Amino acid sequence: MTVALAIALLSLAIWLVLLFGRGLFWRATLDPLPEPPNAWPEVIAVVPARDEAAVVGDAVASLLRQDYPGAFRVVLVDDHSTDGTAEQAKIAARAVGQSDRLTVLGARDLPPGWSGKLWALSEGVRQERDMGSTPGLYLFTDADIVHHPTNLRELVSRIEAEKLDMASLMVLLRCHSFAERMLIPAFVFFFAMLYPFRWSNDRSKGTAAAAGGCILIRREAYERAGGYEAIRSELIDDCALARQVKRGGPIWLGLTRETRSLRAYPRLGDIWRMVARTAYTQLGYSPWLLGGTVLGMAATYVAPPVLAIFGGGLAAIVAGVAWIAMTVAFLPMLRFYGRSWIWAPLLPVIAGVYLLATVDSARRHWRGKGGEWKGRVQLRT
Repeated sequence: MTVALAIALLSLAIWLVLLFGRGLFWRATLDPLPEPPNAWPEVIAVVPARDEAAVVGDAVASLLRQDYPGAFRVVLVDDHSTDGTAEQAKIAARAVGQSDRLTVLGARDLPPGWSGKLWALSEGVRQERDMGSTPGLYLFTDADIVHHPTNLRELVSRIEAEKLDMASLMVLLRCHSFAERMLIPAFVFFFAMLYPFRWSNDRSKGTAAAAGGCILIRREAYERAGGYEAIRSELIDDCALARQVKRGGPIWLGLTRETRSLRAYPRLGDIWRMVARTAYTQLGYSPWLLGGTVLGMAATYVAPPVLAIFGGGLAAIVAGVAWIAMTVAFLPMLRFYGRSWIWAPLLPVIAGVYLLATVDSARRHWRGKGGEWKGRVQLRT
């Protein structure tokens, strides 16, 4: 057996396992909506915001327009913004006639060892608790997320009907610019590959994942998990919270086409920085895991097209089948995002961009620039 054929067989084996042995992560399907509960618990939405004036108005307005039968309030935590974020939120609340349901709080200075977002969220919960608030559920959501009018009703229905401790949505990410069309569907595809939704939702499996843009959690589960203080230094905070919560109760993660992110990534460099911020964290800051990831991604994504085009004989045929399997796996996510099928066979190129961004993530960490976001650098603790 030649080296080329051995690599081709390895690539094909990898894709067969990914297609049929990893929770069918690639299917990109929507779960059916559950029946509504008999009683609707009180919910408080906590929104951390740091220099989000351009988008926070739409996000806050979408929350205040929620068709939710129970008690519901929105708490915006202004994390030392300098662009009028808080005022834009108040303007949006007045515009929809819901100023009485919006509370704007300020966060204290960021202490050492905390990520900025988690500190702001923790501050919102703490200040509400100090004022005597004891909601049944917290909705943790970002300042750039626009919720469809029945989103909260549907999430509460799911958490009550399925007796969950936490329910989270991978919101629809913006996919307008060339860079977004090229890289964003693959971002969700890779996330689902790392954290298969079915496995995360399976109470018998250890996999736990969430999407930080939209998390609904029972107050008791949040407190039992130690709150955000227990994961205060985590950069991949959503999955860290999911792990903490799943130790004590079931969780759920799903996709949505209706609740969406306004966060724009107009250029390749914008998405590159987003990936580089946390990729090395995902690898546990391990040079050995980084090296293994490079080799693994090369065998998974690079080898099939290279050997199919430049190889010969049986190796080229096997590699071609692996490339087809890769293409087929990517198609459902492209359809979900309304993108052309032409991107599917280009997944090796897209994966190459993510691989280089991962290597750059390690470089940034080694230079003391890891986790940089909105003017802050989150160092490993």
